[in-house]
Amino acid sequence: METQDISVEAASLNDLRGVLVLGPDGKQLAASGIALQPELARGIEAGWQDARRRERRVFTVDGPGQRPIVVIVLPAPDATVLVAIERESRDALFEFVGAVDFAGDILSHFLTNPFEALSVVDRDAMVRYMSPVHERFFGLRPGGGVGRHTTEVIENSRLHEVVKSGKAEIGLLHEMRGITRVVSRNPIRNSRGELVGAIGQIMFKGPEQLQTLSNEVSKLKSEVAYYRRELDDLRNRSYGLDQMVGESLAMQRLKQQIVKVAPLDVPVLLTGESGTGKELAAHAIHKLSPRRDDTMVMVNAAALPATLVESELFGYEAGSFTGAERKGRKGKIEQADRGSLFFDEVGDMPAEVQVKLLRVLQDGSFQRVGGSELRRSNFRLISASNRNFEAMIADGTFRLDLFYRIGGVTIRLPALRERLEDIPLLVDLALKQFADRHGQRAKKLSDAAIAFLQGQRWPGNVRQLIHTVERAAIFSDLDLIEPSDFGTIDMEPGEKPQPSVEPDDSATISLKAAPQEHTRVSSAVEQVEEQMIRQAMTKFNGNKKRVAAELGISRSYLYKRLAQMGFGAESES
Repeated sequence: METQDISVEAASLNDLRGVLVLGPDGKQLAASGIALQPELARGIEAGWQDARRRERRVFTVDGPGQRPIVVIVLPAPDATVLVAIERESRDALFEFVGAVDFAGDILSHFLTNPFEALSVVDRDAMVRYMSPVHERFFGLRPGGGVGRHTTEVIENSRLHEVVKSGKAEIGLLHEMRGITRVVSRNPIRNSRGELVGAIGQIMFKGPEQLQTLSNEVSKLKSEVAYYRRELDDLRNRSYGLDQMVGESLAMQRLKQQIVKVAPLDVPVLLTGESGTGKELAAHAIHKLSPRRDDTMVMVNAAALPATLVESELFGYEAGSFTGAERKGRKGKIEQADRGSLFFDEVGDMPAEVQVKLLRVLQDGSFQRVGGSELRRSNFRLISASNRNFEAMIADGTFRLDLFYRIGGVTIRLPALRERLEDIPLLVDLALKQFADRHGQRAKKLSDAAIAFLQGQRWPGNVRQLIHTVERAAIFSDLDLIEPSDFGTIDMEPGEKPQPSVEPDDSATISLKAAPQEHTRVSSAVEQVEEQMIRQAMTKFNGNKKRVAAELGISRSYLYKRLAQMGFGAESES
């Protein structure tokens, strides 16, 4: 490589920059500018040796007065050129060009790509550069717009306004030659903060692309929301069951049945005595079903006036009767489309409505009152009743074909007397909820009070238990509720009331200290139960199915009690 001397006079003209040329053996071949300073040249050579080991093409060394010197390595076939520049701060462009050997290709991409192409104006809004893609769009020859005011070259340009205000305009619509584009306009400042010009770029070829992007973002948001719900369901797979308090075998079996049947799109009939929590079970089935994101519409058949049953269930058209809404109204069945329809007390439905409900359950079709249009509703039916359907079917008050439609799967909810071990959990929940509603501190039950409650028959089941506990919480003067705070427990019609414990300390102490008292109460309950089973077995000639239905207990529980009573395993009649 041919070398030439660089004079000190030339260095003084550019005392912030310098070049150091090293031969293949690492010896200095030439120097200029600040690289003429021997100490700095030695520092540059040492920094180059370290950078070469690390395969780095940009490094810094300390210059005079500890000022940073940035050095860029430019390899050549027979020499190494080290370009040094003294800067108060890092020069991003300088380092970028020096560090990336295809920096020119990257800059060319930004200048020619339709989505990054630039139009550049100076501080006087005179065009200094326009990307080839823009020149072709405006029908200009290469460089044809340079030196002209932006308003003469770019239709509806606002780059001159950006230069004047110094404020960026991002994502605005720009109509050019009958085509609307989404553009950005940015002011450019130098290292001293002075406004030197502005650039314009096309962000999207048209609002349609922006709308497409917006649609994609909305779609992604919907998908994220969906997966969040799915994740919540996975984390709380028992959601809907958490309100069904109880750890007894009867409750465990009930929850298992609900979990199994909920995902299946079949009608479910919930049976059991009043107050056993059939509504909670219906909510649990809906929440665990594929229809959980839609509504569960509730209908209490027993509370519907006979004259309004059809309009409530099927809805009505405008002007179909006096007092009807002008636009008509959707009925419960139509509201439940894609969701669940919970029919509480379905056994109390009038016979004429049973016929029309049967048609809906067959094919999902119905007509509004006063209308002729055939409508359809896709819902999952969940029914509940405390009635004896066998007796109702036998005397003709309930249609057999409708029973088969609503009872695809029948789940019986256990009575409270069948799960007395759940009473402590139920009581704690009732007291906590009562205290939260009234802003009070939750009270507790003594062991004797728990034993007293477990010795009752509870004809009203959980609903009666909660009412009894809340009444005791109101009238109890202490934070610990004792048996004497309960008063007289309501009984079924014809059942002998059990006397409450007298409010004296000795009675309370004896109940706490003598668990035999609870044993005697339990024995009495078993004796009454055994007597009722014997009477029913005699009445129905040993037909266990009818006995279980008469007594309101499951056949499995009946078999268990019969085995305890010494009955054989004779077949049903």
